[in-house]
Amino acid sequence: GEGTRLEGHVRILEHVTLGKRCRVFENVVLGGEPQDLAFRGELSFVRIGDDVTLRENVTIHRGSGEGTVTSVGSGTWMMVGSHAGHNASIGEGCILANGVGLSGYSIVGDGSVLGGMSGLHQFTRVGRFCMVGGLTKVVKDVPPFTLVDGHPARIHGLNVVGLRRKGFSQEDRLQVRRAYREIFVSSSIDREALTRLEQDQSLGAYVKEVLEFIHGSKRGITPWGSRRGHDD
Repeated sequence: GEGTRLEGHVRILEHVTLGKRCRVFENVVLGGEPQDLAFRGELSFVRIGDDVTLRENVTIHRGSGEGTVTSVGSGTWMMVGSHAGHNASIGEGCILANGVGLSGYSIVGDGSVLGGMSGLHQFTRVGRFCMVGGLTKVVKDVPPFTLVDGHPARIHGLNVVGLRRKGFSQEDRLQVRRAYREIFVSSSIDREALTRLEQDQSLGAYVKEVLEFIHGSKRGITPWGSRRGHDD
């Protein structure tokens, strides 16, 4: 794309699209074949949005399966040595710190931050505006607006700092916090609470997003670890 800059020793292989004003640093490799034993050379793609920064030694593999895509949303920053595996999807405005690894088919929602050396299991999802601590092992879906840490990951409250930076009002944050307090009993999900919340017509869009995310989970939801981080 227009205004995109490639530094030395960058390799752009097959079927890669780069948007405008991207910066691609040394030794980045884009469009490599997927690390998937089922791959048979079918046509697949890497698509990268505008204003994306890819620091040294980033690798992004093509999708596995005819016509599939590995995608990086506009405004995302992938730091040194981070990796997006086949069919992964990274939203807009995300930050992946040094050494982050996204396994095949994993999804990172808009505005989320993944700390250094954290990793996502295949098919796991991270919702919007989450904070994943460094070295965290994500094996189940991380619901929107939360802060997770640990090996394996546990939820430790709302991503309060991140939500403030993204312009969430105090009322929005409090409503999401109250919903999570109802949803989680001990470390597990209270399905009756989910039903009650779904029937509450006064809930805002952010709580509805949480409920939809939980219902859409196939790998299960990351359990609650403690009440740390709830203070607004």
